[in-house]
Amino acid sequence: MLVGGIDWLLFGSSLFAYGLLFLPVAAATALWVRPADLITAPVSVPIAFAVGVWPVSGGSGGFGGELMGIVSALSLHAGWLYAGTVIAALIALVRKAVLIGKRRLPRRVA
Repeated sequence: MLVGGIDWLLFGSSLFAYGLLFLPVAAATALWVRPADLITAPVSVPIAFAVGVWPVSGGSGGFGGELMGIVSALSLHAGWLYAGTVIAALIALVRKAVLIGKRRLPRRVA
C-alpha cells in the first residue's frame, strides 16, 4: 500500500508506474520472508497488489465507485499482478530447493 501511496504522490496515480514499482517489491517479499514461511510469499503478493492498488485506482463517487475502480484496475493490469506472483513464486521455489539441498548435504557426507 505504501508503493501505491508513493505512486499516487509522485506519478499521479499511474498504474504503469505502480506495476513497475510492484515487481521489485514482490521480489523483495520473497527474499525477505523467513525460511519457514516461504509458502506465504506467492500468496501474500497478490493480496498486497490488491490492497495497494486502491490509492491509484481512480475510483470516485462513494463506496461503489471506489470498488469499481479497484476491480477495473485489477482486471486491466492483471499482467503486473501475475508477473509479481510468478517472480515471488520462483524466488521462493529456488530458496526452498537450496534449503532442502543444505539439509540433505550432511546426510550424504556422513
